Amino acid sequence: MNTKTLTLAAPRWALPAWVLSAVILGAAIPAVFAGLLKLPRAIYLLPYVGLTGAFLFAYVRWSRTCWIETIRRHWVWGLLAAFPVGFFAVRTVLWQAASPSPGGLSLALNLIWPGAVYGTLDALFLSVFPVMATWKALSGLAWTEHWPGRIAAGALALLASLIVIGTYHLGYPEFRGLQVLLIIAGVGVQSLACLLTGSPLPAVVGHVAMHAAAVLHGMESVAQLPPHY
Repeated sequence: MNTKTLTLAAPRWALPAWVLSAVILGAAIPAVFAGLLKLPRAIYLLPYVGLTGAFLFAYVRWSRTCWIETIRRHWVWGLLAAFPVGFFAVRTVLWQAASPSPGGLSLALNLIWPGAVYGTLDALFLSVFPVMATWKALSGLAWTEHWPGRIAAGALALLASLIVIGTYHLGYPEFRGLQVLLIIAGVGVQSLACLLTGSPLPAVVGHVAMHAAAVLHGMESVAQLPPHY
């Protein structure tokens, strides 16, 4: 991962604090709006998209990250990785039981809202942000100047993402069991691809493809589109 644009003069605790904030926010949103208030999915996505979107926007402004440059960097490798990652993500949906899918205008709206919008925010919040923020923090400590440090930084960046993925899904009452381990592993593949390519594209494309497949396969029967009541 290129660190030239990831350098920031800031206290050493600041970037880890952002990741810790993501862990807390990620657990709180489903715990409150799905577990406590039991909002229908379409309504639940309003606070989810609003709060995670505001968090990511604040991080981008604070870190002075240029997302256009971030997307363009290693975009070829990112797109190449997006195909197998997306294929695997779709397969995890198709392995589950199907349920009736919407049609007509309702299908189009669901492909946009729970599909593209939910999928994109999930990918950015669960995979792209923790991987890149952790890598940035360790780059500031000169960990990434040599291969042993790069390997250690990559491992910690992936671990940060897995923690965010796990705590976020544990916020949903439906995932408070061993099933969450399968979810961590499945979404973790997207985080790993993001880390190895230095591009957000595998995570974003893979997660959107997964959510779109969930809409088409049956929103009420697949785990990828919580909450379910």
